[in-house]
Amino acid sequence: MEVRTKVDAAAPGAAASPLVEVGDERFAARGVRLWVKRDDLIHPQLPGNKFRKLKYNLAEARATGARTLLTFGGAYSNHLRATAAAGALFGFGTIGVVRGHELASRERNASLAFAEERGMRLVFVDRETYRRRGEPGLLAELRAEYGDFFLIPEGGSNAHAVRGCAELPAELDVPYDLVAVACGTGGTLAGIAAGLPQGRAALGFAVLKGDFLTGDVARLQRQAYGETRGDWRVETAYHCGGYARATPELRAFTADFEQRHGIALDEVYVGKMMFGLTAMAEAGEFRAGTGIVAVKTG
Repeated sequence: MEVRTKVDAAAPGAAASPLVEVGDERFAARGVRLWVKRDDLIHPQLPGNKFRKLKYNLAEARATGARTLLTFGGAYSNHLRATAAAGALFGFGTIGVVRGHELASRERNASLAFAEERGMRLVFVDRETYRRRGEPGLLAELRAEYGDFFLIPEGGSNAHAVRGCAELPAELDVPYDLVAVACGTGGTLAGIAAGLPQGRAALGFAVLKGDFLTGDVARLQRQAYGETRGDWRVETAYHCGGYARATPELRAFTADFEQRHGIALDEVYVGKMMFGLTAMAEAGEFRAGTGIVAVKTG
């Protein structure tokens, strides 16, 4: 493996994450080169796209004088963990509104325990209330109960997050044609696509069922830039049953990939992206000579 850049994990932030070329015969047999962008190593407590998504949200919160961050997530949300960590690192109070009122009386899982250890106040709401998370009425109720706060949406995807993710392509100093990324809310794809040089493209792999992400990505780009930007599309064929679901084929693939290359792939996001990329390469969907950068977001 060739490591193109290094990251100082002790620093509060990092200018770039490692870029590793992976020699995989399933790609090489088709004349395709593969690199993995190790954004999971960008920061010890804010790994992957969480660092990029939060970067300008935190700057805006600081600029507006906010002292508390409030966000939303499920019981196993990596975004809640990251927001709690960011608050502890940069001096913000944090509130996490958690989907599932019944969870309040249960033992904390590792994600929620981590968030509480970093000082996050957890507010458990029923699922009907959680569905109102974007409504002004609920936000007003939360402000009346907990005081003023800087709002970061579920998953962290907003215009600030898009601008943070748009910085990733500038770190790529290899002959690539395509950047691939797993998609949950679409913010990372929206940013990467907007930051691409002309002649490059981005491919997002949906990890949820449905064909809504194309509209969401376009909406996020318009919020950030007033227009849609870049050459991009969303691939919906590799969700493996939906969010946080996995098939035996996906599990076998991720185990085999780690054995081959020493890179662990989670089954919720990155594993599905790499599973899809490999299947497409084996099917001959990429022309010979194509260079692909696969982003390991977590």
